[in-house]
Amino acid sequence: MLEINKYTFNPFSENTYLLFDTVTRESIVIDPGNMDKEEDDILIDFIESNDLNLKNIVVTHSHIDHVIGVSILKEKFGSSFFAPEKDMPLLLHVKEQGAAFGIEINSIPEPDSFIEEGIPLTLGNWYGEFLFTPGHSPGEHCLYFKDRKVLFSGDVLFKDTIGRTDLWGGDYNTLLNSINQKLFSLPDDVIVYPGHGEETTILREKKKNPFFGAV
Repeated sequence: MLEINKYTFNPFSENTYLLFDTVTRESIVIDPGNMDKEEDDILIDFIESNDLNLKNIVVTHSHIDHVIGVSILKEKFGSSFFAPEKDMPLLLHVKEQGAAFGIEINSIPEPDSFIEEGIPLTLGNWYGEFLFTPGHSPGEHCLYFKDRKVLFSGDVLFKDTIGRTDLWGGDYNTLLNSINQKLFSLPDDVIVYPGHGEETTILREKKKNPFFGAV
């Protein structure tokens, strides 16, 4: 079974997800937003107490609230770090991102691998698929587990709204196109786990999201 744990971290109320295969004990963290010792310990203690192998750290995009916890997890567990190549300018300037919000942050390590659409992410007996969904940032990718019918949408799609496009590299029309072409083509009953806020479904957003209207 694929278990999903959700944690809401940092001043931006960012959703960090820890997934693990209950058979193999392999795990991944998606968008680690842990930014202080208390939040670090929540993740680390769960991983260690459940005898998990943190195989990969994945960031859907490289805004500060989604990457601030990468360094501590990589240092602690030696996990492989995956990030979008087109978001490297954001990753390389993470200190400046932090300074804009009064947050001190050391540099984030360079990714071990770049995320690419069509290349599967293996998690024990499960396989995730990256979907290239730019618009909120130039390189953002969502992560879709077809057999589990779950989508980790980063800051692309939320319950009843969409991601911001007024930040560096954002583009409104590109974001709408990403959602229409990549996400709304998924089955209606797929559960969407967003980077902020509550879970939703593809069907709900097709019908109720004010940026799209009923279909």
